[in-house]
Amino acid sequence: MEDYVLQASAAQPADAAAHIFNAGGRWAMLTVESGRLYAPDEGLLDPLREAMAVGDEARLRMLMTAVGVAAPENLGGSIPSSVPVRSFSLTIAAKCNLVCAYCYAEGGNFGGADKSMSLDVALRAVKSLIDDAATGEHVRLIFMGGEPLTNRSGLREATKFAAGYAASKGVTVDFSLTTNATLLTEDDADFLDEYRFAVTVSIDGIGATHDKARPDRGGHGTYERVIGRLRHLVERRQRRCHIAARVSVTPNNLELPEILTGLADLGFDRIQFAPVIASPSGSCSLDTKELDLMLAQMIACSERFEALLAEGKTLPFANLIETLARIHKGSRDEYPCGAGGSYLGVSTDGGLYACHRFVNDDDARMGDIDVGLNQNSQADWLARRNVQFQEPCKSCWARHLCGGGCHYDVINRGRLFCDYIRGWLDHCLGVYVRLASERPHQLASILGVEVASEARRDVLPPN
Repeated sequence: MEDYVLQASAAQPADAAAHIFNAGGRWAMLTVESGRLYAPDEGLLDPLREAMAVGDEARLRMLMTAVGVAAPENLGGSIPSSVPVRSFSLTIAAKCNLVCAYCYAEGGNFGGADKSMSLDVALRAVKSLIDDAATGEHVRLIFMGGEPLTNRSGLREATKFAAGYAASKGVTVDFSLTTNATLLTEDDADFLDEYRFAVTVSIDGIGATHDKARPDRGGHGTYERVIGRLRHLVERRQRRCHIAARVSVTPNNLELPEILTGLADLGFDRIQFAPVIASPSGSCSLDTKELDLMLAQMIACSERFEALLAEGKTLPFANLIETLARIHKGSRDEYPCGAGGSYLGVSTDGGLYACHRFVNDDDARMGDIDVGLNQNSQADWLARRNVQFQEPCKSCWARHLCGGGCHYDVINRGRLFCDYIRGWLDHCLGVYVRLASERPHQLASILGVEVASEARRDVLPPN
């Protein structure tokens, strides 16, 4: 683990304008504001590092200009005062049949009584979302809980209404579901496939590892139940829905490479690891030492990904693939996600909140489905959460690839995860340059783009 702790330390923000990183024996540089990658001449590496180490901004920019890689001072525009909302997550059920200790929804009911969203509220929410979109626009409807399948009828009726109403308005609607899969039936699988749902299954490991993390209300493990129910979806011929696994990482399931390959063998299209940073009870949250260990495990997953790629196989390791895609695009994220902007969570009574994790939190309430979005609340949120105006984000090289980190985690636990994020991004930058240089066609295939070396001429050319 010590080697990875050192790697995280090496990824500390030496300068806000640029970051130098190792890409398998060769050095490269990220220019932060442009999002572009370069391979400086070896003779310039030490002067660049020295200027960054002492904070000599003028000398750094002079050296960058000397090699033709100077970035604009700031490409960011003014903070938006409003963003059109195009995604709702409906808390279709504020209740759950499991008792996961780290649950952001406090056992599914957000600290209150178990209840379901009424069909009336669900349909009004759907209508509100679609009515706000113009002809030809795209919206997303996400069903969450608790466990959404405890309100199966509401989920289905809202989906059918949304599909028909969106079509009548010339709007495209996509559907997503986050579920523990323990209640999934073959009939559910038919329905989800018919409406081309993106299904995310919460699963925290293989066998006993999952059982310990996600027991039912009787204290019994649920792994075998989940796997048995998933077959209704995974084994379908000509499947149209997309199936992802979301692994909540706690101190009790840090054997990530084994979990990654085990879940890939089960047939998931996408596997994502998410560290548990904040939970209402504080239970199962990671501390800084455990985040160092998670970084080591994530890098081990990445190494396994590259080893299999050399054999012509692609692991559905979403954390790596999606980060490579952001690096390739030259992302300049001002926020970590759409929460409080284009995406809002809807409570069972129709309240609008910054996201599904903030449901019933008055500090993150942004209106309701009948009155609509409170523009002042959204404007205040967008101003306070913008990465350019947060500390220490505005002086961090990773700010535009990170976006400032999950709002919920930052608000509830501060920034203890920053070293982890920087360490992971530093590693992924190295992977990107290495693949773009040595296996551009494979990288392009993974990302679904044109040949990477052609699309990013600033990166080292292929050998």
